[in-house]
Amino acid sequence: MKQSLYASTLLFLFTCSFASAQTFVSEDHRVNLIELYTSEGCSSCPPADKWLGKLKQDPRLWSEFIPMALHVDYWDYIGWKDPFANPLFGARQRQYAREQNLSSVYTPGMLLNGGEWTSWRRQSKLKLAPNIMTGKLSVELNDGAVDAVYQSTNKQPSELILNIAVLGFDLNVDITAGENNGKTLSHDFVVLGLQRVAMTLSNDGHYTVSSADLPKLSVHPSITALSTWVNDEGDLSPLQATGGWIIELEKAL
Repeated sequence: MKQSLYASTLLFLFTCSFASAQTFVSEDHRVNLIELYTSEGCSSCPPADKWLGKLKQDPRLWSEFIPMALHVDYWDYIGWKDPFANPLFGARQRQYAREQNLSSVYTPGMLLNGGEWTSWRRQSKLKLAPNIMTGKLSVELNDGAVDAVYQSTNKQPSELILNIAVLGFDLNVDITAGENNGKTLSHDFVVLGLQRVAMTLSNDGHYTVSSADLPKLSVHPSITALSTWVNDEGDLSPLQATGGWIIELEKAL
């Protein structure tokens, strides 16, 4: 039933005619950000990728949590070059390790709201972190430009960053070398482009971004989504996030 509802929703979204402008708005409570650091060159990663993909069917998607798969390139040397890998993602994972005092950087590595998260392996149904009030993040996507306003419920440092990511779905790759040789891997929530933009503190205490471009994408799939989140300049841990399906990416670019 859930699979049928999900498929029907996507069919409606991608076959109807809509204006190019889309708005994504969080509630005041924190939307949980899930980050999977993964690689097609890692034999233990496909189960984690599959687990993440199942979250497409969770009714809490976008409103209570946003998953992302960031493909790292530090396994490319063992025989298979991951087409979705970006050296910036490995650098991001290493920065998390420094900030959180983690003992190592590894795949599959799962983070929940910026903290190491190993219990995902034991969850047949996603258990979310307790809600905390962090403020509302509003984002508008229009003709390839992103405008954002963050209204924080707490006092924040003057320098905040808006992260803008485009996610790809139903991405299938035939692996012909490396640890996953001979397998066909299917991916969802893949970060195909990511950029960081400094936010401006307005006189009314809100943080804003005006007319920021979408990041350049490594591939252009037919099904995409937008993920945006805010963090302190000196701390990668997300403060608030919002996102959702992009109805027509070609109009957004």
